[in-house]
Amino acid sequence: MKEYEFTLKFGLTDTGADPDAYVAELAANGCEDALIGVGASGRIALDFCREAPSAYEAMRSALADVKSAIPEARLIEATPDYVGITDVADLLGFSRQNMRKLILSNPGSFPLPVHEGSSAIWHLAKVLEWLQERGRYPVDARLLELSEVAMQVNLVRERGEVNAALERGLAGLCG
Repeated sequence: MKEYEFTLKFGLTDTGADPDAYVAELAANGCEDALIGVGASGRIALDFCREAPSAYEAMRSALADVKSAIPEARLIEATPDYVGITDVADLLGFSRQNMRKLILSNPGSFPLPVHEGSSAIWHLAKVLEWLQERGRYPVDARLLELSEVAMQVNLVRERGEVNAALERGLAGLCG
């Protein structure tokens, strides 16, 4: 068994409910390996440190445990996934300037961002895969595995919001 650290953030439909009731229910339903944050009204975040045979099983079982405890909870985000330059640099022990240099000097091969604006956002798994392919940068295999699962969880969550008719017409145009 390996240990995986990740965060799941949820929106709650009953924003007036007592957060302590959620904490007790989560502990009773298998989330005793999570630090629970209930600071914002209508939101709950769980920082897990879960032992499992794989990152997929760790995150899948955590999601199942939360849904068992709070069926109406709606997933907002699984992490580690969405990152900026500074996040990647911090995770890998690089300087922000070094990450920026890598991006600017490899415009054709560096992964495209999920969002580009004053700050760009990438899927961490895509950046780690790119770094690993180059062979010059040490990439923690467990972090890569976990970020790939977190990305898939977020994509599945977002997929639930896709308009099927529009998707058919746009599928070949967006890749």
